[in-house]
Amino acid sequence: FKLFMLKLHDFISKLILDLIDWVYPLFRKLMPIHTFRYAACGGGNTVLDILGFYLSYNFLFQKMPIHIGWLTISPHIASFMVSFCLTFPIGFYLSRYVVFQVTAVKKTAQLLKYFLVVLGCILLNYIFLKLFVDYLSWYATPAKIVTTFFVVIFSYTSQKNYTFKATHSGDIEAI
Repeated sequence: FKLFMLKLHDFISKLILDLIDWVYPLFRKLMPIHTFRYAACGGGNTVLDILGFYLSYNFLFQKMPIHIGWLTISPHIASFMVSFCLTFPIGFYLSRYVVFQVTAVKKTAQLLKYFLVVLGCILLNYIFLKLFVDYLSWYATPAKIVTTFFVVIFSYTSQKNYTFKATHSGDIEAI
């Protein structure tokens, strides 16, 4: 089973890299390949995040609050939690094995750092969603899209400079 999983991992990461690198020549004059890989992986995960949010909000929770005993969770926060559970592992996988491949940091240490940055992203998502939906009365999906813009800037900066920072110069080409 372990050998199968290793081969599957190699196949998936190579397939994603090959696809991204195949499209890259169209963007070569705009950005370095490493930045493009981050944008492609992050963009794909962001689309998945917004799609998961939209489907959860409109179909799973049907725009209704979730009651768990004494706790009531608003549908936009519950939808964010569902999309997070989907995109957190995918985002780590893409960051670790596609975007920031060269590193001497152990996977467990990176996962911890990644999770700490993601905690910041969770906090930002929560604050912006509460602000936009509950206080400014925006529709939930547009609020999620605008929120994502701010969170992506924080996430990219944090992942680049903290989670997947090269251990010495030359490990990762300049972003």
